[in-house]
Amino acid sequence: MLVHSRAGRWAAWALFLVLFLPLFALPLLVVAAASFAGQWSGAFPSSPTTGHYAAAVRGESLQALTTSLVTAVTASVLALALGTWAALAAAALRRRAAQRIVDALFMLPVAVPSVVVGLAVLVAFSRPPLLLNGTPSIVILAHTVLVTAFAHQSVSAAIVRLDPAYEQAAASLGARPAYVLWRVKLPLLLPSLTAAAGLCFALSMGELSATMMLYPPDWTPLPVRIFTATDRGSLFAGSALAVVLMAATVLVLLAVSRIRTRASYR
Repeated sequence: MLVHSRAGRWAAWALFLVLFLPLFALPLLVVAAASFAGQWSGAFPSSPTTGHYAAAVRGESLQALTTSLVTAVTASVLALALGTWAALAAAALRRRAAQRIVDALFMLPVAVPSVVVGLAVLVAFSRPPLLLNGTPSIVILAHTVLVTAFAHQSVSAAIVRLDPAYEQAAASLGARPAYVLWRVKLPLLLPSLTAAAGLCFALSMGELSATMMLYPPDWTPLPVRIFTATDRGSLFAGSALAVVLMAATVLVLLAVSRIRTRASYR
């Protein structure tokens, strides 16, 4: 830690606990407790039950979870490909002003509310020649637009830290630019690529504002179902769905972190 004295470290830990518990841990614990509650009329829940989870992993709820996973994985892959390509292209530009313009263009979707992005996608793709309204593709497209900026920024930051000696050594041995990219540069960027993919996936799994404007009835992601359940007063069922959403997201992120860890040792 940056604090070297014992008293200072204890004070830092105490401050961390004071801020972490009420702001982050306690709300999550309340949601977890509500997911098992049959009633909650006092200070603590009562009539514990697992019925909410039984309903959360079957039928329309299971389909909503599958929809969220498919949407998040597809959007993350597309965002990672677009963001990486843009970051590599921007790094190859000689003028700093041109690099800033590229960065600004990719950061624009996160500089405005996500509901504005959803409306823009809805207006742009609700008429020919590219009619996507009412299809799952428009939801995936909106998620891709929203998370590409994070992939672009993560990869751009990693490119700046790369040692150019590796590329120069490969080029001096006669390697073509495409070979240098695939066998030298991208492997060095793999830890940052996996981190960006995990971030994009987590953000897509929790996206609600733009999704509410775009989703068709047969493509309902889990956040929309959680919102619908809580809006109807089914707080305990919505809490169980929220816990399932968090668990699915954490499991995927743990899998991605293992890929990142192995890449870091390469």
